[in-house]
Order: sequence, then C-alpha cells, then structure tokens
Amino acid sequence: MKFQRRQFLQLFATAAVLPVLSRVARADDWPSRLIKLEVGFPPGGGADAAARIVANGLTDRLDQQVFVENRPGAGGRVMLDSIAHAPPDGYTMMLAAGAPAVSGLLYSGLSYDPVADFTTVSLIGTYPSLLVVANSSPFAKLEDFIGSAKANPGKISWASPGIGSVPHLAGELFKRMAGIDITHVPYRGVAAGAMTDLLAGRLDAMFNTTGSLLQPVKSGQVRALAVTSAKRFPFAPEIPTIAESGVPGYEAVSWYALYVPAHTPADIVKKINKICVAMLAEPPLREKFEPLGIVAGGSTPEQLAGMNAADTARWAPVIKAANIKGE
Repeated sequence: MKFQRRQFLQLFATAAVLPVLSRVARADDWPSRLIKLEVGFPPGGGADAAARIVANGLTDRLDQQVFVENRPGAGGRVMLDSIAHAPPDGYTMMLAAGAPAVSGLLYSGLSYDPVADFTTVSLIGTYPSLLVVANSSPFAKLEDFIGSAKANPGKISWASPGIGSVPHLAGELFKRMAGIDITHVPYRGVAAGAMTDLLAGRLDAMFNTTGSLLQPVKSGQVRALAVTSAKRFPFAPEIPTIAESGVPGYEAVSWYALYVPAHTPADIVKKINKICVAMLAEPPLREKFEPLGIVAGGSTPEQLAGMNAADTARWAPVIKAANIKGE
C-alpha cells in the first residue's frame, strides 16, 4: 500500500507540473499556426493600412501567416473586448491607436479592464493630427483662425472623426489652451462626409490624423493651418506647428502600437518585440508607413507602458473639463 501511495503521489505531482511544461513548450515552439492581428477600424483607413504593413512584415519574419481581422465598432471597444477575452497564447494580437486605458475615461460599464487586460508589446509608429480648412477659407494661417474665434465665440465649426477620437481630443486641447470657443461637429469615421462638408463650406475646419489628411494637403485639396506635434512633421516640414502659431506648449501626438492579451507568456512577448523593433528599423519597411503620415519605430514593452500612462494623464483633465462621454 505504501508503494502504491508513493506512486500515486508521484503521478499527481507530475500531472500538476504538466500545464507549466505545456506553457513553456508553447512559448518555445511559437508560432506553429496562423496568427490573428485585430484592428478596431474598417478596411481602408489608416489603422487598417498600418496593420497590414505590420502583418506582412511579421509573416515574412516568423515563417507563419499573420492575417488582419477588422473589428470596427463602438469607438474601438469591440476590438478591445475581443482581445481582453482572447486566449493569452500569442496567436491573437491587436494594433491599437493610442492608449487603451483612455477608453476607461470615456466609457462606463466596460466589459474589460482597460489597463489590466492588455500587455504592451511594441510601439509601431507615431503620428500627429492636422488642422485644415478648405482652400476657399478666409483663414490663411492659424493666427487668423484664433483671432476670428476669439472675436466670434461659438460661430466657427470644426469636425473630427468621432467623439473621443484622438483628433477630437487634440481639438479640445487646442480650444482649451488657445482660450477659444469653437463648435465641435463629430462624424462617424473618416469617410462619413466631413471632407465633403468642409469643401462645400458647411464646416469651417477639421482636425484629423496625418493618415487621413496629409495626402489631401499635399495634393492641394485642402489647406493645412497647423500640425499638432511639438516640432514640425518630417514628412511635411512646411506646415507650422500649433505651438509656434500662437499656442505655446501645445502638443498632441498619438501612435499605433501592438498589444496582446494579459498573461501571454513573457517569452512570446519578448520574441514578438524583438522582431518588431528589428523590422521597424529597416528603411524599406519604414518607408511604407510614410504615405500614412506615420513615423515608424519600435520600443520596449516598458517604454510603451510609460507612453500609455503619460497619454492617460494628458487626456484625463481634457476629457473631464469638456465633459466628453463616448458614444
């Protein structure tokens, strides 16, 4: 009986260790099947295009297919909820715009923890927004725009691609720091008619990302008054910054970054990070991001976590002061 008891205890101990050994094996062998990269916006937009560049780059370097799955809806929350509840095995990733934690400032009753449910992997690239007007606009420079806004409170309208979007927050920060009252007109996404209304004179101005507006500016379709980065944007150095055009200290830059579900094995996170940092340092791949207005570059997971914390701290007072509630 003692021998049988000893055998039972040994078998029990071995069984208890098997899940750990299995996790280690998965980390060592990853990837052994298809990998899904989710993006919270529909096909055709800047985030989708950036995700496809990343997916193709990872596919080439992992010898395993990485495919993009679009999960648009609810201001990105559909994707965030999906990733938060996905298996933490390295086979589901997401490309997100800005800090996921900001969603916790905009929405109540979330089905996920906007901080604890995601593990940072690597920065993909940074991008500012642009403030543009129609070519027929009387505003030739930002100082003219600010002067008119101060003389006519509430009469100047400006569009963004949606409540709580990065361009919306950038515009609210601009209003606050410039001390002006301009009327926000939110649209549901980039292609929902804002550009048509701007060109037709139904809107006075628009805040949107370089991915959406840089090409229309370069083609002469619209006029850029300013860029939201602290320094002039390297892909369009002729456009002045908001900071140098009457609002000193202003800066609003966002980014695309890679995340995985919380509790994904550290070895897998490290492997993805190493590949991302290396591929984003390659000039041919970096050049693919330029038409999207994205300055490509990787980071450590810790650096990205710090960027997330800083972004949340930046937007919290803006969201509170403007009483912004996500839809």
